[in-house]
Amino acid sequence: MGKGFFRRKADTVLGVDINDSGIKLIELGRSPAGFSVQGYATQALPAHAVVDGAVLDIQGVGRALQQALSCLRTSARHAAVAVAGPSVITRLVEMDAGLSDEEMAWKIQMEADQFIPYPLDEVAIDFQVQGPSAQGPQWVEVMLAACLREQVDARVEVLALAGLVPRVVDVEGFALARACRQDFASFTPGHRVDGAQWAVDAQGMGVACGLALRSFAG
Repeated sequence: MGKGFFRRKADTVLGVDINDSGIKLIELGRSPAGFSVQGYATQALPAHAVVDGAVLDIQGVGRALQQALSCLRTSARHAAVAVAGPSVITRLVEMDAGLSDEEMAWKIQMEADQFIPYPLDEVAIDFQVQGPSAQGPQWVEVMLAACLREQVDARVEVLALAGLVPRVVDVEGFALARACRQDFASFTPGHRVDGAQWAVDAQGMGVACGLALRSFAG
C-alpha cells in the first residue's frame, strides 16, 4: 500500500518475511547505483507458531527472529513486516476525485462496514489512490486494505522482542507484487554478501525484499 498500516521513511531497513514455515530476513540499503543487499538470512519457526498467516506463538517467533538477526550480524534496527492470511481484506472502491486524504479516510471509516466483516474497533485500515476511474474524471479508484488489528500488533510485538523498530506494516501480497517489478538479483551485494549466491537465492527472498523496498516509497 502507499501508506501501510503505519510507516516512516527509511534509508536502510530490514525486510522481515514471517510465514507459516519460517522467517526470511534481508537488510537492504540504497547505493548511488540503486539498491544494495547488505545481508540476508533464513530461520525455521517452531511448529504451529504461525498458521495461515496468523502469529500464534509470539515468543517463539520472536526467538527465531533473534536467531536470524544473529546470523545476519547487522546493527540495523528498523524493519518492515507484512500481515497475511484470511484476516487480510483488500477491495478496490470508487471515490470522489475531489476528496482530500483526510476526507477519504473519514469516508472509508464511515462506510467500512460495507467491505469489512469484522467490528471496526478490531481492524486496522489503510488505503491508496490507484488512479482515475473508468467511470469518469470525477471518480478515482482507491485500494482499501484491512486486517485484524491483533495480527498487526502481534508482528509489532515480535519485532520488539528482537529489538527492532517497525518502519512499515504492509500486506504480504503487495510486497510480493512490488518485488516482482524489480530485478533484485542484480542489486549490488554488500561486503557480507556472496554475489553469486545472492543471484541464486534472490527469488526466494521476494516478500522480504518487497517489504524493504516499501520503506523507500515516498
